[in-house]
Order: sequence, then structure tokens, then C-alpha cells
Amino acid sequence: MIFLLSKFAGVLLRPSTLLLLCCVVGLALSWRGRSRLGRGLLLAGVGGFVLVLLLPIDQWALLPLEDRFPQIANPPAHVDGIIVLGGAVEPDITADRGIPSLNGNAERMTEGVTLARRYPNAKLVFTGGRGAVISGSLMEADVARMLFTDLGVAPDRLVMERRSRTTWENAVFTKELVHPKPGETWILVTSADHVARGVGAFRAVGWDVIGWPVGYKSGHSLLLWLPSSLGGSLSQLDEAVHEWVGLVAYWAMGRSSALFPAP
Repeated sequence: MIFLLSKFAGVLLRPSTLLLLCCVVGLALSWRGRSRLGRGLLLAGVGGFVLVLLLPIDQWALLPLEDRFPQIANPPAHVDGIIVLGGAVEPDITADRGIPSLNGNAERMTEGVTLARRYPNAKLVFTGGRGAVISGSLMEADVARMLFTDLGVAPDRLVMERRSRTTWENAVFTKELVHPKPGETWILVTSADHVARGVGAFRAVGWDVIGWPVGYKSGHSLLLWLPSSLGGSLSQLDEAVHEWVGLVAYWAMGRSSALFPAP
């Protein structure tokens, strides 16, 4: 039930969804004679789209998330395991086309392989089943296994967790699977805007991992703040809001070690 509610809330709370609803409801009310309220909602929706296009609102929302865990200046000399969070592969497209398909979070996968080569004695763990409400038989972990072996990672180094649907389940099921020992060093690879929530969830189950951010979508250069496309800006703003809401929800449910986990 929590999983279904989180999916519904995630769609409803997207800025793109809210702005579109303002436009649609505003038009409907205008046609039904409630012109003042209708015009107000329509103006709010259209005005919101214009502001997202002209102002770097997506960058402002992403920067605090992506800056929370900086890149590791002095990587550890020894690593026992590398955990790659799911969300970077497309199982349905992979099943249809027959080759591993990646999405905008592909750096999670490539960095996992890079770290596996840097630390040849470390286990490479992928955690991810299916995050969709309606899913096929192929799990994200199945696609990850195909990709990692194609990229030269020895199969006996791979550990695949294929049940989890959320970040919280990533932490719970992965710990149950690998049984980390006290004093071991584990790296958690995920998108930069997601590291805080990921590390917070793993800490909540008693596993202190090293957050390893990849896949940045924001920056401090003014060139990155120039207007681009409405679709791209909305997509990034949706992602940022999803993470902020997720941080609050995880903290409220006791699924994170802090409201905004830090290194």
C-alpha cells in the first residue's frame, strides 16, 4: 500500500503535473462560466511554465541536493564492496530489443564498472527489481548482470538483488543478502541528487556506506543557468521535487537516519 501511495503521490506532486492541472481546470472553469477563478488558474499554470523556461528554477532546486555529498577527494585504499542502486536501466526495452538499455542515470552503471576495475577484490552489488506498478518478468538486476558481464566484470564478483522496488527496500534487501561485517568499507553509487536519501536509508538499517555521487544535472556555472528547453527544465525540476519530497517522507516514516543526511 505504501508503495502504491508513493507512486500516486509522486505523479501528483510533480510540478509539471500541477501546472498542467492548473491549465486544464482553469480552461474548464472558464467554459462553465466561472471566469474569474478559471482565469486565475490558467494564468498560474501558464505563468508557471514560463517561469520554469526563463529562470533556472530546476538548477536552484537540484544544487543543494547534488552538493550535499561532494566527490571523494581521497578514495579509500581498500573497498570490500560496491553497491550500485537501480534506476539506470530499462527492463522492458531490454526485453523487447534484446540488448541492455540505459536511461539518463546511466552513470550509475558505468561508474560501478570503473570502481570494480579500481578495486579488483571488491564485490560488485546491484540492487533493483522493478520500480513500476505494472512490470514484466525481466528485473533491473537481470539487465545489470547482462551489462556488467558484457563490460568484462567476472560473474563470480557479481551479487544481484532483484526484489527491491524502492530505495528503502534497496537498503533492507541488500543488507540481508550480503551481510556486511563491522569494519568493512562499502561504496554506494547513485545519482548525485539521490545520494542523501540513499545513504540515509542505508544508515537507518545500520549500514554506514560511503556515498559516491555520479550523474550530475546541475552546476554553478552561469552557462548552465541559461534558458534551455521547457521539457528538459521541467523534467529536472520534477526530479528535484521528487527527491525533496522523498527526503521528508523517509524521515517522517523512520526510513532515514536524518531529514537531510550529510557526509
